[in-house]
Amino acid sequence: MFAIDARAAARPELGGVERWARELSVRLPRLRPGEYAVLRPPRALAHRAGHGWEQGPLALRARALGAQALLCPANLAPVGFARNVVVLHDAAALRHPGWYARGYAGWQRRVLPLIAGRALHVVTVSAFSKAELVELLGLSPADISVVPGGVGPAFAPGADARSARAALGLRRPYVLCVASQTGRKNLAALALAAAALAAEGVELVVAGGHRPQFAAEAGLEGLRGLGAVPDALLPGLYAGAELFVLPSRYEGFGLPVLEAMAAGTPVVSSDAAALPDTCGGAALLTAPEPEALRAALCGLLGDGAGRARLRAAGLRRAAGFSWAATAQGVDAVLREAVARTARRAP
Repeated sequence: MFAIDARAAARPELGGVERWARELSVRLPRLRPGEYAVLRPPRALAHRAGHGWEQGPLALRARALGAQALLCPANLAPVGFARNVVVLHDAAALRHPGWYARGYAGWQRRVLPLIAGRALHVVTVSAFSKAELVELLGLSPADISVVPGGVGPAFAPGADARSARAALGLRRPYVLCVASQTGRKNLAALALAAAALAAEGVELVVAGGHRPQFAAEAGLEGLRGLGAVPDALLPGLYAGAELFVLPSRYEGFGLPVLEAMAAGTPVVSSDAAALPDTCGGAALLTAPEPEALRAALCGLLGDGAGRARLRAAGLRRAAGFSWAATAQGVDAVLREAVARTARRAP
C-alpha cells in the first residue's frame, strides 16, 4: 500500500504543482488498483491552513494505513513521517527568496532541508532541478530521480478555441502567456512587446492568478490579465493563440511550453534554467530581457515559415511526454525506494 498526499490536488487553481498532484492522484490508483490510497484534506485546508493537516493528520492516516511510502508530489511533506517520497520541483525559494513573501521563504528555508534529508527518496522534474537540489540542499545525486511531467490529451490543435475565446472575451488575435504573477515569471519584461503587438492589433494576454506566497510583481501595464482560467478552457486558449511566450527567469521544468506545443502553438521561451532542455530545440529561445522578447515575438509573428516550422517541431516534441509515462516513472521510483530500504534493514 502506498499513500498519496493530495493537498495540492484539492486546490481550485491550477499551476504546475497542482497539475502534478491531480494527475498522480488519478493515474497511480488506476495504474495499480488497490495499491494506492489518496489522502485529501477538506478544500479549506488546501492552502496555508493545510500545513497543520499535512504535518499532523496526514502522517497519522498514512501510519494507520500501514503505508510503505507516502508520495508527496508538491514540494512539502510531513517532517515527522519517516517514509516520504517527495517531489521537489525546484529550489527557487532557496535560490531566489526575494521572489516570495518573507514568511514563505523562511518556511521553505527551514523545512526543505528537513524534508529532503529525511525522505526515503527525492523525485525532481529535470536535470537542472536535480543539480539545484544537490547544490542547495546537499543531497547526493544517487538520492534523487528525475521524472519529467507530462501533457494531457486535451491539449491538441483541435481543442475548442472558439469557446475559450467567447468565454474569456478575446475578440482580437492574441499572444498567450500562462504564468502566475511572481517575479520568477518575469512578466514585466513583456510590457515592451505588448505595446509593439498592440500597434499591430494583437493582444498579449496572461492566464494565471496571484498567490499570497509570491511577492507581487509591478510593471504589468499593457498586459491583459485573464486571472485563473478554468481547466476546461485552457486547451482551447492555447490552441487559439498566435504564439505562446514564457519569459521566466527560473523554471524547474516549464509545463506550459509543452502544453502550448501540444496545442500546435509556436513557442517563444526564455533561455533560462530548465527551459532550453524542456523545449528540446522546438521553441525560439531568447534572453529574458524586454528588447529581446519584443524582437523575438514581433519577428516570429511576421514569419509564417518560422511559425510553421516551430509548430511542427513542437508537436513532435510534446508527443514524447505523457502523464501516463510520468505515473509509471513515479511508481517505479516508489517501489525501488521501498525495496532499497528493505535491503538495508538489519
